[in-house]
Amino acid sequence: MLRLVGRAARCWGARRGPARAPRVSQCPAATPQARTQGCWRVGEGTATGPLPLPLPRSLSSTAAAAAAGTGTWPKDVGILALEVYFPAQYVEQAELERYDGVEAGKYTRGLGQQQMGFCAAHEDINSLCLTVVQRLVERGRLSWDAIGRLEVGTETVIDKSKAVKTVLMELFRDSGNSDVEGIDTTNACYGGTASLFNAAAWVESSAWDGRYAVVVCGDIAVYATGNARPTGGAGAIAMLVGPNAPLVLERGLRGTHMEHAYDFYKPDLASEYPVVDGPLSIQCYLRALDRCYAVYRRKAESQRQQAGIQRPFTLDDFKFLIFHTPFCKLVQKSVGRLLLNDFLAAPNPDTSGGLYKGLQPFRGMKLEDTYTSKEVEKAFQAASQEIFNQKTKPSLLLSSRNGNMYTPSMYGCLASLLAQCSAQDLAGSRIGAFSYGSGLAASMFSLRVSQDASPGSPLDQLLSSLADLPTRLDARKRVAPQDFAEIMKRREETHHLANHTPHGSHKDLFPGTWYLERVDDKYRRQYARKPL
Repeated sequence: MLRLVGRAARCWGARRGPARAPRVSQCPAATPQARTQGCWRVGEGTATGPLPLPLPRSLSSTAAAAAAGTGTWPKDVGILALEVYFPAQYVEQAELERYDGVEAGKYTRGLGQQQMGFCAAHEDINSLCLTVVQRLVERGRLSWDAIGRLEVGTETVIDKSKAVKTVLMELFRDSGNSDVEGIDTTNACYGGTASLFNAAAWVESSAWDGRYAVVVCGDIAVYATGNARPTGGAGAIAMLVGPNAPLVLERGLRGTHMEHAYDFYKPDLASEYPVVDGPLSIQCYLRALDRCYAVYRRKAESQRQQAGIQRPFTLDDFKFLIFHTPFCKLVQKSVGRLLLNDFLAAPNPDTSGGLYKGLQPFRGMKLEDTYTSKEVEKAFQAASQEIFNQKTKPSLLLSSRNGNMYTPSMYGCLASLLAQCSAQDLAGSRIGAFSYGSGLAASMFSLRVSQDASPGSPLDQLLSSLADLPTRLDARKRVAPQDFAEIMKRREETHHLANHTPHGSHKDLFPGTWYLERVDDKYRRQYARKPL
């Protein structure tokens, strides 16, 4: 059950008519009368940032039919829009170090973390995803019937049968649109990437009917008291997928590695906490990175050879690199790891000067023998420092200040990069992306940024919609570590209860945030939305 609180109202798209092409929702001016009639102007009087321009209206059933009839793919399928949600409260990692009685710098310098966002008991995976999807649709001025696929990637399971996707369908009810494909996809932090791949495949398939796909990644990362707790976080990201996108998924350039490993898993279905083998998890992450990069590089070089170009693929071919980020220090090590791959693959690297200066002692090493070598890690992290600063560090804003969001983690890095770069800096560039989920599943792929950086272009609109990300982070409420610990204790004790009203006040939430209002005696969850 979903309801709106107070005078806040939903601005749904018009009822579905004969045509299925996307259109801008018809919404009258935000007068008091309009609000009471259930419609309000997007972003007015809220902390949602500047109003974006309407999204590209290039999709249509006619275009879909034409593509299917000629056997051609829709052009430039990728990410058209991206929205981010994170909790409105956080704890400082430096304060948490003192509260936990650990050495100064263990969480800040050792993990590379500044702050950690967290959810009280009245936020769950359904409420996070409700918030970010409604934000995507409202700020993009979309009609709900313009969406033909919605898929959720999450590992935060609150029901072993009912998908988060089915709860999100309540947002579509007033539009009359129930023809929405897709369901939940789960494997640790990889589910969001699998959902993105599925959405792109749907748009490029004979099943596509000309409408948009929406990909939702959301999780609440919580750990028991101890060394792992500072690597938590929470959040959700929604992406609009379709053709003529400013961020294009490069076709044929994808390297995947999957294997069986017990590095991180959640066998206790009564608990939100995982079982973690920290050293094994890091080794699995780095091994998957090696394997995915090798496959991606081979495919990229094959495409070059077909075009008559004989040149090896290296890190120089990525202008930016984003990673799944359990903690920021691991990402810095990962950039060094990719440089190690390039170094070992190079036929005659110059170790007397330049990038590989002083690395000759590591020339004869095999990748599989280096995962626990501190010498290798230190040498290549130092050698790749400038590469990290230029290509990756700008993407760590959200990860360092909000923590690990699990499935949205890598896409939070993408949002951070877009929020801090100009359209001119990004135009025409290639963004390398590494996605990892324990257990394990991993992929490396790339996004090609549109060449069009002109004012009002789809790329410019996308960047403008994310420009308020630093301001939104600054607007959160800082919580003392002892209060954070008490909130986590209450969550642990009550998250599984029936006939229960969860602890937490909607006053502590951002305007427009959905929250869990009540769980009845049959475990049915009721949600409400904080007024805008």
